[in-house]
Amino acid sequence: MHVEALWRYPVKSLGGEPLESATFTNDGVEGDRLVHVQGPHGVLTGRTRYGLLTIPASTGPDGPLVDGHPWDSRQAHERVLPHGGKLTRYAGPERFDVLNVLVATDGQVRAAGVDVRRLRPNILIGGVEPGEEDTWPGHALVAGDVVIGMYRKRARCVVTTIDPDTGAQDLDVHRRIRREFGGVLCLDSWVLRPGVVHVGDAVEVVPTDELPGHVGGWIVGRPYAV
Repeated sequence: MHVEALWRYPVKSLGGEPLESATFTNDGVEGDRLVHVQGPHGVLTGRTRYGLLTIPASTGPDGPLVDGHPWDSRQAHERVLPHGGKLTRYAGPERFDVLNVLVATDGQVRAAGVDVRRLRPNILIGGVEPGEEDTWPGHALVAGDVVIGMYRKRARCVVTTIDPDTGAQDLDVHRRIRREFGGVLCLDSWVLRPGVVHVGDAVEVVPTDELPGHVGGWIVGRPYAV
């Protein structure tokens, strides 16, 4: 097995940024989801604001960029204002829906027949047979210098139905995930040992008895107190 692809999401629910290498810290991929869209009653995400998912985001020398503009610039705010919110920086653990890393495998993505970007993983593991990852919760991935604990399979939501390029919705994508995969794809995971991972690095799955210290964010009930 090997690392097939890596992603970072500098702004929560905006487009992902493909990487050739990623630094994994105790707080997930360095620079991941440091900014979010704040609405009048809390965080706004692609679950209810589908258009956010089509806005490009990347990482600049001084932090996240929105469609090429610094996240705190007028131009960046104008990109998200039509979706009902404003850009806000927050680095607490609640910004992650469940845990701070999401692991996908090429076998399951292939079996699901979906664009992997709809699943929004941080790391895609190649060379995996469909269904092989069903046994991975309670184990850890060793990739490069990094050890990633795998907690449980991720329950998928309406975000998977949105084309990340056009914003068009295809409800059959989520129906198929529910029908053929019990509504779960990918693995909620967290960093056990920080370090650097490169695309192409070999990957090994090993047992672990460690559990994450913090599970769940704003989306699953943590109070929004930013």
